[in-house]
Parts: sequence; structure tokens; C-alpha cells
Amino acid sequence: MGIANKLVTMLVVLLAAGTAWAAPALPRLEAIKVSPHVYYFRGEAGMASQQNRGFMSNAGFVVTPAGVLVFDALATPALGAAMRDAIRKVTPQPIKTIIVSHYHADHFYGLQALRAPGVSVWAHRNARATLQSDFTQSRLAERRSSLASWVDQDTRLVPADRWLDFGAEKALRFKLGGMRFAVIDAGGAHSPEDLMLLVEDERVLFAGDLFFTGRLPFVGEADSKAWLLALDKINAGRPRVVIPGHGAASTDPVADLELTRGYLVFLREQMGRAVAEMTAFDEAYKAVDWSTFEKVPAFNEANRLNAYGTYLLMERESFAKP
Repeated sequence: MGIANKLVTMLVVLLAAGTAWAAPALPRLEAIKVSPHVYYFRGEAGMASQQNRGFMSNAGFVVTPAGVLVFDALATPALGAAMRDAIRKVTPQPIKTIIVSHYHADHFYGLQALRAPGVSVWAHRNARATLQSDFTQSRLAERRSSLASWVDQDTRLVPADRWLDFGAEKALRFKLGGMRFAVIDAGGAHSPEDLMLLVEDERVLFAGDLFFTGRLPFVGEADSKAWLLALDKINAGRPRVVIPGHGAASTDPVADLELTRGYLVFLREQMGRAVAEMTAFDEAYKAVDWSTFEKVPAFNEANRLNAYGTYLLMERESFAKP
């Protein structure tokens, strides 16, 4: 019997025995306004848990005269439904398009509640393979356990309606309700399918998980070299506000990017030195002075995995050198 099935069986037994039990209340989402037409929802710091109900990532939306453009969908169908309700409190305009920054669990499970007739979901073409991967399926099984009652057997992995293919410009420009937008291809950095969204008229950038504020980035198996180059794209666009995948919106992107940039550079330096000196990972990890980052939220949950992924990356980079 799978973990999720065991949890369901346990719940049935508790209820039959008359034990008082109720799922924790879903937080009421508050849309934070950052410009005349742009809003976002800010998740809590840290990793997904029962305590935060999976609400630990950001999503946002843009209200135009022709409808609403949504960026990301949060980490559970219930949060997607809460997003839908919160958007309705801001505008009667219907949702027209949802752009998914990447197909990691905390950014797209809410699609199930947001998708409806007349709504088109867009994602990077590389996300098609991610959606079908063993990793994505195993993560769903894990979330059915760690976020039981929020992610269950009825949770579906929703594909895009439009898989975006980018040319040499690495940007797709379009208009909705007279407002100008650019979807920016940064694939191959944090994930194979990273997308950013620039609201050109108001200089607001949705950066997805290429940018973290107030917590340690999740690096995992990301290509940190490509990620550092992608950060340069953020500054090159000179946005007035950057909405990260996690943490508070930034009105000083150059300064606020330093947490993400500095951490990636530090990982590469420390793990690169270990690889060059042929030091085993466990020994190298223990030898590093992590004090600069150990007080940053999500350090305990993410840092060792980030370091190991970077260690393997630096090995691959060393093999590729002539």
C-alpha cells in the first residue's frame, strides 16, 4: 500500500473512532499591488509543509481591459482556487492566459483549479519532457504524503495548451488589452524550462525561481553557470519591480539579486575547489564555512542538496574541459 493510501486509511479509522480531526484552514490570499495593473501573492519562507499548507511560493496576475494574465499557479489545487477567488475580488475580468514559469510542484499544481473554458495555459516547450519525467511523478507521490489533504489522489498534473518555442531573440512579445508583454526564455538555468514575464508598460518582471528574496535558493541539479547568466538578463531589462519565485517583491533588484548571485558563486567556488582537489563530497561539505548563509530561511532544508548538486555539476564541467 502506498504512503498516500495509508494516510487515507488512517484518516478513515480516526473518523470512525470518533476522533476529532480537521484539515488546517486554507490561508486567505491577499493580492499585493505593485503597480497600476500588477499584483502578486507572497508565500511564506521555507519549504513546503503541512504548517504552511504548501503556500511557500509566489504567483501573480495582471489586470488588462481584455482579461487577466496569470503568472504561475501555486502549489496545490486549493491554493489555485484561493487565487481564483482573490483575483475575482480585484476585478470582474476573466482569466485569459496562465503562464507557468517552470514545472516544479510549487508553481503549477494550482492549475487544476484555475484552468477553465477560455483559459489558455502557456509553458516552455522543454516543460513537456519535465511533465512526463519520473522526477515529476515521484514528486507528486511525495507531495501526496507531505501535503496530504492538500495534494491527494485527485490532484492532476495539468499540461500546457501552448508549448512555447523561442527563436534567436529568446523572447516572445504580445499584447493583451493594449498592454505589452514579453515572455523571456531563460531555460536551462534553474530548470530546463525557465520563463520570465516582463510587463513592459509598467516595468515589472515576474522572474520565477531565477530570483529568491528572504530565503535560500533551491538549486538542486540546476546549471548554476547558466543561472548566473540569466541573472544578468534581469538587470539588463532594468525592471522597476521584480517579483521573485519566493520572497518579497524587489524594488532594488540589483542589490536584492546579491543573495541569489552570491550564494551560487559561493557554491561553485567551494564545490569547484573540492572537485579540483579530488576531495570526497562529505568531507568537502563539512570543511566549508557556511556561516554567511546558515541563518537564511530554508538553509537546513536545501543547502546540502544544493551543494551536492553543484558538486556533481562541477565534476561534469571539469570533464568537459580540454
